[in-house]
Amino acid sequence: MTREPFRIGVDLGGTKTEAIAMGPMGETLARRRAPTPAHDYAAVLATIGGLVLDLEREIGGRGSVGVGTPGVISPRTGLVKNSNTTGLNGRPLDKDLEALLERPVRLENDANCFALSEAVDGAGAGARSVFGVILGTGVGGGIVVDGEVLQGVNKVAGEWGHTPLPWMTPDEFPGRLCYCGHYGCVETFLSGPALAFDYGQRSGAQANGEEIAARAAAGEAAARHALEVYRDRLSRALAGIVNLLDPDVIVLGGGVSNIDFIYEGLRDLVEKQAFSDAIDTRILRNVHGDSGGVRGAAWLWGGPDRGS
Repeated sequence: MTREPFRIGVDLGGTKTEAIAMGPMGETLARRRAPTPAHDYAAVLATIGGLVLDLEREIGGRGSVGVGTPGVISPRTGLVKNSNTTGLNGRPLDKDLEALLERPVRLENDANCFALSEAVDGAGAGARSVFGVILGTGVGGGIVVDGEVLQGVNKVAGEWGHTPLPWMTPDEFPGRLCYCGHYGCVETFLSGPALAFDYGQRSGAQANGEEIAARAAAGEAAARHALEVYRDRLSRALAGIVNLLDPDVIVLGGGVSNIDFIYEGLRDLVEKQAFSDAIDTRILRNVHGDSGGVRGAAWLWGGPDRGS
């Protein structure tokens, strides 16, 4: 049996669920993955429970459990809301997991977990305020201040993906319809599928973000133009974050954040758009990659145990 305390983090994704056991300083002790049975709530619970127990058998002990999930627990109903894994909506996920695992479970939005991970020991380590950005299948965000996730009274703090793209040009307005029911959301301009859609409109070809980046690097004008437009839109959206929150650090995550091109001159573009003579905000690529969410879920039980 291990004598060292450890934390278990679970990242409940739409297609896969990942769990890790982390040691006192954030070292990975063990890791497990399983497909997410997204349309079967009972099976989701069983999957999470199975991963946790497998890790504990391997480590030899009982850990704290934090879970990152799409959506949040509504303060009003105590049930999951806003999850794009729709089978979770309307369910008391935290309470059901606590009953299954026979211990307290801390549950948080997956974008908040990413932001917490990068604030604790990632690109934003040491900063007082960190805004974590997800640029993936969707667009999300999380806010961490003094090492704590800022949830907000409605638990929707950081949901910048469902705010309008700032300073739309005439050809952008009113924007495409978002699944949330509004037009022109940041998500409809800055998600990975949005980048692919924009490139397709300009080129008549189909490609994902990675392929678009490769085509731009090879000199294809349509691909380069699509990325230039994307970067401009990203700069406007991030300038809005600077104007509203003025964080010390903005950390980019999600699949689109792996495209080197979008970082070239990005901070200068944000500075031109922000309501300030200059900005000292650091805009950085994430450190932990795809592990950010699962590590952040484990850190829901507190940061590294540095001793006295």
